Amino acid sequence: MKPLRVAVVGCGKVAGIHAEALAAVPEAEFVAACDISADRAAAFATKHRVRPFTDLGVMLRDASPEAIIIGTPHPLHAEAAVRAAEAGVHVLVEKPLAATLADADAMLAAARKSGVTLGVISQRRFYEPVQRMKRAIDEGKIGAPALGVFIQYSWRDAAYYTSDPWRGKWDTEGGGVLVNQSPHQLDILLWLMGPAAEVSGYWANLNHPTVEVDDTAVASIRFRTGGVGSIITSLSQKPGIYTKVHIHGATGASVGVETDRGATFIAGVSQIAEPPLTDLWTVPGEADQLAAFQAEDRAAFARVNGTTHYHARQIADFVRAIRENRAPLVTGESGRAVVELFSAIYESHRERRPVVLESGTR
Repeated sequence: MKPLRVAVVGCGKVAGIHAEALAAVPEAEFVAACDISADRAAAFATKHRVRPFTDLGVMLRDASPEAIIIGTPHPLHAEAAVRAAEAGVHVLVEKPLAATLADADAMLAAARKSGVTLGVISQRRFYEPVQRMKRAIDEGKIGAPALGVFIQYSWRDAAYYTSDPWRGKWDTEGGGVLVNQSPHQLDILLWLMGPAAEVSGYWANLNHPTVEVDDTAVASIRFRTGGVGSIITSLSQKPGIYTKVHIHGATGASVGVETDRGATFIAGVSQIAEPPLTDLWTVPGEADQLAAFQAEDRAAFARVNGTTHYHARQIADFVRAIRENRAPLVTGESGRAVVELFSAIYESHRERRPVVLESGTR
């Protein structure tokens, strides 16, 4: 079977990760790149030996991609995704799926109408310790998930926000830490705890006075399964401490992952230097395996380029899902659930009340 023809839309910092990941996926063939900047498109295309384009419609027509990966600023995801879906092209979108729920719904509607596959990047789902947590929960090792906790203590300096003109503004980024740095862990939290039913939250800008958006947010969640949860996510801890997701079960057993040590990496600027680790494991009969799990995690990380390997795993899953006519591990609906959650936190802050989520679909 011929490799699936894939193009990249948006040739900014994250595009380089996708290009390297595509090179590691035999089932995919990287054929074209599109960016509104002709110089950026040309330079990126030359580096990766693909055709450059500045017009999405022309690229869809002339390069004949079967799928695209969108890496534009968040508020621009929907337009490219809808146009590609209407052309019968499958769509994989960098997180978050969209900046607004209306955009997310438009993307899902276009994909359903055209019968194409829509997915969203959440490569941390493919981390070994995250998958270990999922297996334990699915096998009933902690009972029903009862309490889910996401904590991120990270950092971004002023240079980060000035590195791209769209960063740090509501209209061009769509939000701050909730929209940009938190979707991976919000996705993991929902994947492991189930759909969110109600949320109360607040956001603040604690120490980034030159930007408009949130650098910190807190929230309390009630899940449809009956469990509860909490979120503390911040970019205000210099130089960054850790990012974790912990799930506590009805039996009293707990499992957890440290997805990031220090500040989360910046695509195209820094690399993932520390391995994701199982950092909490009190499953009956397995609590003494924590050190062994961590050794496995470190060994697995040492064998790969952690910055690109998990993107490649997700792209491979997406391509196989298309070929096998099945849903990818991270669906468009999963991406919508994350957008709905962070939108509800913003709404709760604005209205000073709890917000009931309308869908809660995974």
